[in-house]
Amino acid sequence: MPGQMDALQKVDDNLEAGLARLFAFLRIPSISTQTSHTKDCRTAAEWLKTELSSLGFTATIHETPGHPIVVARREGPTGAPHVLFYGHYDVQPVDPLSLWKSDPFDPQLVTNPDDTKEIRARGAADDKGQVMTFVEACRALIESNGALPVGATIVIEGEEESGGENLLPFLKAHSEELKADLALICDTGMLDAKTPAITTMLRGMVGEEVTIIGADRDLHSGMFGNAARNPIQVLCDIISDLRDGATGRVTLAGFYDGVPEIPDSVREQWREIGPTDGDSLGSVGLRWPAGEQGYSALEQTWCRPSCEINGISGGYEEDGFKTVLPARAMAKISFRLVGEQDPEAIRAIFREHVRARVPSDCTVEFRPHGGSRASVVPADMPQLASALAALTAEWETQATVIGCGGSIPVVGEVKEALGLDTLLIGFGLDDDRIHSPNEKYSLTSFHKGTRSWVRVLMALAQ
Repeated sequence: MPGQMDALQKVDDNLEAGLARLFAFLRIPSISTQTSHTKDCRTAAEWLKTELSSLGFTATIHETPGHPIVVARREGPTGAPHVLFYGHYDVQPVDPLSLWKSDPFDPQLVTNPDDTKEIRARGAADDKGQVMTFVEACRALIESNGALPVGATIVIEGEEESGGENLLPFLKAHSEELKADLALICDTGMLDAKTPAITTMLRGMVGEEVTIIGADRDLHSGMFGNAARNPIQVLCDIISDLRDGATGRVTLAGFYDGVPEIPDSVREQWREIGPTDGDSLGSVGLRWPAGEQGYSALEQTWCRPSCEINGISGGYEEDGFKTVLPARAMAKISFRLVGEQDPEAIRAIFREHVRARVPSDCTVEFRPHGGSRASVVPADMPQLASALAALTAEWETQATVIGCGGSIPVVGEVKEALGLDTLLIGFGLDDDRIHSPNEKYSLTSFHKGTRSWVRVLMALAQ
C-alpha cells in the first residue's frame, strides 16, 4: 500500500526514540485518585499537549471540575473518514510499594529469562503504553508521508481510574468539536502474545460501598459480646446471601433480567480459540472456576454477570489483638453486567436486598461508585473486517474477536454523547499486572502495536 511501508519503516527507525518518549510520560506520577498528585495529573496533560502539538495537531487542555482533558485534532485528506481516539493519562495508586521490584515511576526495560523484553512501570500497560502506540503511529505516518491517511481527534482524559464522572458531560458539551465517523480505543488486549484481537463485548459495572452501623461507639467484646449487634457479623450475613452456594448464581431478585444466553455456536468458537479453565486460572495460581456452574471460566468473564466483594473492613485491623466489638463495618461490592442489564436497576435491588436484612437497631449507609451498561460492537460494522485484516497482516496470525470481563464505560458514553460505534483494539496481555505491583507492557506489544495502528489507519482510509 503506497505510503504504508515507509511509515512502518519509520516506526522501526523511531523505536528507541519512541521508548524514550514513553519513559518520559511514565515518569509522571499521575495518580488521579490521590489529591497529592493533582499537580502531576496536570503535568501529564501538559506533556501530552506539547507532544501532540509538535506533530501538527491543534491541541488544547480543557478544564473540568476534576482533572483536565486533552483534545488534539488534525484534519485528514478531503473525503477521508475522521476517527476519534480515546485514552487516559491517569494511573492507579502503586501500593503496596514494598512488592515492586523497582520504583513504579522509574520505568525499566527488563529482559526476561526467555529473552523477551518488557517495560516495567505504573501505567506501562494501563494506559500510557497503549496511548503511545497510537501517538507513535501518527508520528510515523506524518514524518514519512507528510499527513495522516484519515482525520484524527485524540481525547485523553485524567479520571478514568477515579470514576471518570466528568467525561460524559464533557463529551456532550463538545459534541460538535468531537464529530467523527468512528471511535478507536486502545485499552484492551490480545487473545495471547501472538494473536491480535478486537474486543467486541464489554461488561458494564455497578459499584456500591455499604456500611453497617450498630452501637454509637466501639464496645468491649467481653462486656457486650452476644448482647450487642456486631456490624461485621451483620455485614457478613448479608454478603453471604448474595450468592447461592450450590449454583454460584446471584440471588438478587430480577438480577438476570436482560441477560442473554450464549449461543452454542459462540461457545464452540470460544472453546477453540480460548484458554482452558486450567490455563486461565493456573496463571494466577488457581485451578477451578468458582462462579456459576455450567459455564467455563472464559464464559463467566466474557459474557456472564458477576457479583464480587472488592474490599471489607471493620474493627481492629492493626498488629496484635484487641477485643473490640466494632460500631461500623464496610464492604465494597461490584457487579459486572451483560446484555440489557440496567445498572441503576441493579443498584436498587442490591440496596433493597441489604435493607431487608439489616436489624432494626442497626442502620445502613450506601455510597455509589459508578455505573455503566454493557457494550457490544455490531458484528456487521463495516470497519471491523478491515481492522481485523490489518492486524492479521502485521502479526501474521489470524486476528479474532473476543470478549472482555472488564468495563470501559467510555464506550457507552461515546455512543450516548456522540453516536459513535467503537473499535476496541489493544495490545495488552493477561499477565501485564495492571492495577498491581510490577505492571508491565511487552516491548513487542509497544513496537508491533504501533505498527498495527499504522496498518489500521491506512485500512480505514480505503
